[in-house]
Amino acid sequence: MNTDRIKHILARVEKPGRYTGGEYGELIKDKNAVDLRVAFCFPDTYEIGMSNLGMKILRDCLNAKDWLWCERCFAPWDDMEREMRREGVPLYALESGDDIKDFDIAAFTLQYELCYTNVVNMLSLAGIPLFAAERDESHPLIIAGGACAYNPEPMADFVDVFSIGEGEYALVELCKLYREYKKAGRPRAEFLRAAAKIKGMYVPSLYEVSYGEDGRISDFRSKYEDVPERIEKTFLTDMDSAPFPTCYEIPYIDTVHDRMVLEVFRGCIRGCRFCQAGIICRPVREKSPEVLDRQAREMYKRTGYNEISMCSLSISDYSGLEGLLERLLGWTEKERINLSLPSMRIDSFYGELMEKAMNVRQSGLTFAPEAGTQRLRDVINKNISEDEIMAGCAAAFDRGRTALKLYFMNGLPTETDDDIRGIATLAQKIVDLYYSKKRQKGKGVTVTVSVSCLVPKPFTPFQWMGQDTVDELKRKQLLLKECITTRKIVYNYHDSEVSFLEAVFARGDRRLSAAIAEAVRRGQRFDSWDEFFSYSTWTQVFEAVGIDPAFYANRSFDYDERLPWDHIDCGVTKEFLRREAELAVAETTTPDCRSRCSACGLQDKGCTLWKKGGAN
Repeated sequence: MNTDRIKHILARVEKPGRYTGGEYGELIKDKNAVDLRVAFCFPDTYEIGMSNLGMKILRDCLNAKDWLWCERCFAPWDDMEREMRREGVPLYALESGDDIKDFDIAAFTLQYELCYTNVVNMLSLAGIPLFAAERDESHPLIIAGGACAYNPEPMADFVDVFSIGEGEYALVELCKLYREYKKAGRPRAEFLRAAAKIKGMYVPSLYEVSYGEDGRISDFRSKYEDVPERIEKTFLTDMDSAPFPTCYEIPYIDTVHDRMVLEVFRGCIRGCRFCQAGIICRPVREKSPEVLDRQAREMYKRTGYNEISMCSLSISDYSGLEGLLERLLGWTEKERINLSLPSMRIDSFYGELMEKAMNVRQSGLTFAPEAGTQRLRDVINKNISEDEIMAGCAAAFDRGRTALKLYFMNGLPTETDDDIRGIATLAQKIVDLYYSKKRQKGKGVTVTVSVSCLVPKPFTPFQWMGQDTVDELKRKQLLLKECITTRKIVYNYHDSEVSFLEAVFARGDRRLSAAIAEAVRRGQRFDSWDEFFSYSTWTQVFEAVGIDPAFYANRSFDYDERLPWDHIDCGVTKEFLRREAELAVAETTTPDCRSRCSACGLQDKGCTLWKKGGAN
């Protein structure tokens, strides 16, 4: 990378290693020898983006094509942005140092609703018109994907094409099409019309939305007969043959996850009713232990990292976990490589599996009961009993653990103050359990209780249910704080105002684009960072553009109303989600997918579990 134009800037910023590129493993191609150039733009800091496995996978898929070069770009921290704007340096890619505005495609990943202002600010910093309607043939095509693309509407006015689902093959297909239209000199409008016919591709400009007097969506339809009314997600069916990078850039500075990452499987069998990932990532698809072991060995040879993290939604539900651990332990112990397991279901964390996990991870353990009472755990379909929770904690204590972290939520549907008090009661029972037997002298126990606020997400059974108001969430947080009476319990909780804004954009429609653009104009960015989030600024923004944020966050949606994301098909039917919502109110659980098929809609679309049990 040519750093001449930013040398003097780098001397004035906190972490210049974020902006230079040149890392070991960096891929450089001859930009004059490729037909298409893509900038993969991550709307957060270098440290977070370089830890993102999805970015590594998708860039590897694109760079496997000799006619395409996909480079990296990250959101600059505020000190770097100030210097760039002062010196007139536009947003650039790390590999070549070329301006993002000169690329063919700028691709953004939307992992979190509070990154939206960063996306729009990055367009501004790149010198690219913010709104899709204001861009012409001279500007890059702006595409976006990721979990938040399942409700693309709040960002619909900024993005040309959304990729819905898993993009390993779909993005390559989109780039091939763009390459053809570019070579033929055909206009962008024609390309967008053709792109809308690729499975998983949503082109917002080809759809019209109308609203009723009550503010709800009254109609949503495509403008042309050949443009599909619903966009069906794409997903891989064979994880063993799926593309997976084993060689990538090694950062010069510390990153959030500075280690090798093994993607063990996708999907989840559990069906927790608050969890969007558990729905949109269905069906369950596993990699074999043999493939995972081979990928781990290749990564170690090429990167030299001394830690392997196993990535999945619920690692203890991987059917080949014991065999995988045996394979990995067969060589990682000799090489002094640490194995790191993500948080596990507490009902799985004892017995033989517990023993093996204890051998590979000696840090604090994290469990997620999610609710403090059995009634509320049944509402959210956690399918775990207090006896199982206590047995898991006892197993951890018996093997020398003295620190446990427990995840809970507040603001859950049907929640009462007794459910809030139940969190403190359960945590105290766990502390008492530790001291019920003789422990090593001088060693006390620490139980950390971390409580987040429920954000009702699209494509979950709770998508129709309004979020508690900010004041109500704060009241519940204070109530729990008063119920905790020992220093053995450490209480952390999430900012309810941040959760409120997250709910606005999670459940919002494309009218919110005006608020996002106005917030960026007023200097908002990095909204997920405490030092930048400003609730008062957002309140002023919504007032200025004439939007009532409570209409999106706190209002309960009717079962029969048109939802902003109803044109997106995640594979799971709306009927299934409504059925689960009704079961939640009835405090009735649904078995996991391996125990019984619940006919979610994917049983004939690639799911391999449904044949093992009849649908209810």
